[in-house]
Amino acid sequence: MKQASVHRTIDGIWRIESAKIIASLARMVRDVGLAEDLAQDAMLIALERWPETGIPDNPGAWLMTAAKRRAIDHLRRDKLRDRKYEEMGWEIERQHEPDWDEALDDPVGDDLLRLIFTTCHPVLSAEARVALTLRLLGGLTTEEIASAFLVPEPTIAQRIVRAKRTLAAARVPFDVPPKAELATRLSSVLEVVYLLFNEGYAASSGGSWIRPMLCNEALRLGRILAEIVPDEPEVHGLVALMEIQSSRFKSRVGPSGEPILLMDQNRALWDYLLIRRGLAAIERAEHLGKVLGPYMIQASIAACHARARTAAETDWVKISALYDALAQVAPSPVVELNRAVALSMAFGPEVGLEVVDALMQEPSLKNYHLLPSVRGDFLMKLGRKQEACTEFKRAAALARNDKERDLLLSRASDCAAE
Repeated sequence: MKQASVHRTIDGIWRIESAKIIASLARMVRDVGLAEDLAQDAMLIALERWPETGIPDNPGAWLMTAAKRRAIDHLRRDKLRDRKYEEMGWEIERQHEPDWDEALDDPVGDDLLRLIFTTCHPVLSAEARVALTLRLLGGLTTEEIASAFLVPEPTIAQRIVRAKRTLAAARVPFDVPPKAELATRLSSVLEVVYLLFNEGYAASSGGSWIRPMLCNEALRLGRILAEIVPDEPEVHGLVALMEIQSSRFKSRVGPSGEPILLMDQNRALWDYLLIRRGLAAIERAEHLGKVLGPYMIQASIAACHARARTAAETDWVKISALYDALAQVAPSPVVELNRAVALSMAFGPEVGLEVVDALMQEPSLKNYHLLPSVRGDFLMKLGRKQEACTEFKRAAALARNDKERDLLLSRASDCAAE
């Protein structure tokens, strides 16, 4: 296998395995910044060795073992080893060398959940919590996180560096907090899980439009959260949203990995077990009798799509009303863009175009490819094909995901041909 091909494979493996490795190391060394550095060391070792030796049968286990050995070497060299042992709950007075083999074999367990709560500690700003957790859990690059936040990349890079320093200085414990402290961190944790899922559902960059393993991990974490805080409707709402969205994976891409948009999907391929789970989660949230939050509203929107047997049966008027409610409780330019789509489906493309045109000068959407993409769709439906072609080309130039770019260029070509 050529070296460039091996490096691409390692990068793919790293995106899948890095969160588990960093979480496990953070439990050992009690420092998320150091844990990420040690994990990166393991990847560098792989980059040096695998082009010559070949990729192991279980590359994730190989990286985990290499990273843990790096962590053990670090702890052995640490002049403040006694303090480290005390923080890790070891019996210092016995002065026995720890069982390093046991440390190597220790299962990941719920280290990922512990990592989320550690990086979402109140000592950090809300923006820093989310950025750091996406970096460590999602394996997202600073560029991808900046895209998710619609802010400059250097801003995200600074947030991540400062967040790691702050956690280290505050010696934040690596654990799920007591129930009394959950509320102060829950909103950030939910936001992280949501953004993690979204990156898997529609990857912001790379050669694949979806990353199912990222979504599966976000859903797993969401289900655990629902058990920890069963009386919080927003947790059930987020789980419901992820369950229903996950049901569409088999229908979201074609044979070559090309994106298939919601209205064109074969609904017979949807996973109706996941849909039933999502609808049940919505019922649990509704039975709590509290005011609906943004995740519950989004879950209700997803449920409207899930209940429609065909695309034509979709209740777009109800979806428009739900987006109106979402814009009230969680206003943002992206929500407004989605509301424009719903309005266009319910009342005509000219209504949606009016909303989109009002967003054209929104600074945060300047490089957001979906804005010209949506506008192009409205223009095409209105018969303004030349204008639509221009918008689709502009969207393609902004898109960083290869499959999505190809789809947009195809739509531009279709406009020009008609």
